[in-house]
Amino acid sequence: MKKLTRPRLPVPGLRSTLDKYLKSIQPFLLEDEAKTGVSYDAAHDQRVKWAQEFEHGIGKTLQSRLDDLNRASPHNWLEDNFWTNCAWLDGRSPLPVNSNWWLALFNDDTVPLDARQHGPNWITPWQVRRAAWMTHRVLEFKERLLSQELHPNTTRTGLWVRDSTSNMFNIARVPRTNRDTISTPPPPSNPTSRNVLVMLHNQLYAINAYPNSEDVHLPPAHLERALIDVVNDAQARLDRDEETAPVGILTADNRDVWAKNLEHLLSLSSTNHRIHDIINNSIFLLCLDPFTHDASSNQATSSPISVDTPNEINSHLHNIRSGGINGQNRWFDKAFTLILESNTRAGAQGEHAPCDALVPSIVTEYACVESIDSSAFPEDIQTSLEGRVGPRSDGLASLPWERLDWVVDDHIRKECIEAEMRATELLADSDDAVLWFDEYGTQWIQSVTRLSIDAYVQMALQLAFYRIRGEFSATYETALTRSFDRGRTETIRSYTTESRAFVLGMQDPSVAATTKFNLLSQAVRAHTSLTRLAATGKGIDRHLLGLRLLLRSEELEDTSGMLLKDELFARSQEWKLCTSGLSAGSYFRGTGFGAMYPDGYGINYMSGPDLIKFGVESKKSSPATSTAELHQEIAQALRDMQSVCLQGMPAAQSHM
Repeated sequence: MKKLTRPRLPVPGLRSTLDKYLKSIQPFLLEDEAKTGVSYDAAHDQRVKWAQEFEHGIGKTLQSRLDDLNRASPHNWLEDNFWTNCAWLDGRSPLPVNSNWWLALFNDDTVPLDARQHGPNWITPWQVRRAAWMTHRVLEFKERLLSQELHPNTTRTGLWVRDSTSNMFNIARVPRTNRDTISTPPPPSNPTSRNVLVMLHNQLYAINAYPNSEDVHLPPAHLERALIDVVNDAQARLDRDEETAPVGILTADNRDVWAKNLEHLLSLSSTNHRIHDIINNSIFLLCLDPFTHDASSNQATSSPISVDTPNEINSHLHNIRSGGINGQNRWFDKAFTLILESNTRAGAQGEHAPCDALVPSIVTEYACVESIDSSAFPEDIQTSLEGRVGPRSDGLASLPWERLDWVVDDHIRKECIEAEMRATELLADSDDAVLWFDEYGTQWIQSVTRLSIDAYVQMALQLAFYRIRGEFSATYETALTRSFDRGRTETIRSYTTESRAFVLGMQDPSVAATTKFNLLSQAVRAHTSLTRLAATGKGIDRHLLGLRLLLRSEELEDTSGMLLKDELFARSQEWKLCTSGLSAGSYFRGTGFGAMYPDGYGINYMSGPDLIKFGVESKKSSPATSTAELHQEIAQALRDMQSVCLQGMPAAQSHM
């Protein structure tokens, strides 16, 4: 069957983008008029004039350059030239919280409850078994994808998944001064391409998951045996008080600082060059945490845990996000990392630059959708619910694995200490928690209101934010441009004239329920239209970004025209609300990413039939934000919106 191809991402028409931009700033102008008395009409007319000047002046030149660049780009004018650098690799902030995404998975019910309730401060047998099983599942996904057993390239979804996962495995972000790079995936013939990287107690190991074939990985029992060997080796080193510098903590630092430290580290020995290559080339990273994190005490705990309580779930989320409280036992540059705590809690995190979080979430869901299959492990392998993993006589030969020992000096040791101090401060400021709203979900929204689910949730976020702050904010929602070759994302500007009218109507007790429902419906329709435009390559922000980046400052073009210098141009992109919907999240306890602004929120949500989960991150240092307060307002907004729908919908619709 003939392989499908995906179309190229279009370059939108300049006039079309300017018209959509002018519409997007209308709610800001209306709010300015209401609060400061500045005439909406005068302010709007001024922006229309600037847009016309831009269209017929420098904008025309920039659009021509963008068209030329598009023709010269092999795949995608945005991704080939701008996006990855501007959105991710140019950033100098530490990766934890600021750039990396995180997913906390549901527990495996085949693991005895007693093991899930206790997290001794060392690696546990059930932790190793679940790690081996999930590693097997990830490798199985990768193999089935390559063989086209999953997501064949005869479908557009298959093309997108296969192209995207190629940016998830055998790859990592590499620090460089001013702008990072992404490592080049090794060819299958390179032995390091077959490794699964393992990290525990800040020690690194490489396990050859494909010692006999490039196509078939080690079975789960053999992976478990290899992990046991690694755990025993790490324990023996600790028993001998051997020094292990926590080099991984350097990846949690400012990117320029890490770039400088990596350069020094590589200068010390060719061994370090080889280790760094192995890290970058490995399929993915598996972190075995020798502890279970407790958010209430902000430390490891060996006390009994109340499973599936809010504190327990948030404790899990915090550890997946950042390695407990100090960023230890992680290599944040790696594109995909599986993490298991000593009580078998599992999750994933990764670096955003190579691919967006939806892609690894698909892989991670596959990894945990099937519980541990006991038949995949020899019957005579016994696991103890207490104590450490120990040597076992199970008939399995020792398998190929390698300990990776850095060559370090006093400078690197000192930098590790200082990097940990900075990481601890960064993580302490991150106010990260998940809200499980279980009063209704997509089933009720879809069957009763007949409104777009995603737009409905976005309106709840608009209402909740306004109730906390008494003001509106530019709002970013991620739209996928997956139908295009190498398509990634576009911005949905969720703050609209219609959403503003809906929020103000909800705040006015004199407005009738029927009117409020009509305002909600209008806001939802406006948002749905913007979503459709963004997903089909007709959004605003990526086009404007491309135009701005083609300005030639040496020709003083950056001083031409007022449109791009308008303070409202910048304000309309200050995403104090940065949001993204994922999937229904049936296998995820919580998700998250960091706020874009110190006084903003990062919100990832998963809308299920009867449960909507909101992962919210903000900064404790900001007096303007509170994750707990936003949780409360989101829940209340959803209750109030349901009430408005039930009271204000037309009678015929409410009885459908």
